[in-house]
Amino acid sequence: QVQLVESGGGLVQAGGSLRLSCAASGRTFSVLTMGWFRQAPGKEREFVAAISWDSITTYYAEPIEGRFTISRDGAKSTVYLQMNSLKPEDTSVYYCAADRVPGWRAPRTVNEYAYWGQGTQVTVSS
Repeated sequence: QVQLVESGGGLVQAGGSLRLSCAASGRTFSVLTMGWFRQAPGKEREFVAAISWDSITTYYAEPIEGRFTISRDGAKSTVYLQMNSLKPEDTSVYYCAADRVPGWRAPRTVNEYAYWGQGTQVTVSS
């Protein structure tokens, strides 16, 4: 089992930055791919970014590329999402998630992740 707790959300002006954190507990964190998703009101939850268990591989959804950076700190069992150049359309609840299986398989869909945090609200004003 993996428990995930997000933090770091808030209200920011367009063009600003935020860093989200996801603290994980559970001994399998170190071997799992971790991801970030987001969900805006009335929309489906969508993939944002993911990072492999060894931090070697990262990938991002196209609208995010170049603006957000995902990273992880194994010693702290924490995953981060640094968000720069924020836009009003980035306003969503952001969720941290852990893959179902260890290793790397480039998961991008909700169903490929087994563990989820409670979410943290990010609001970008214009």
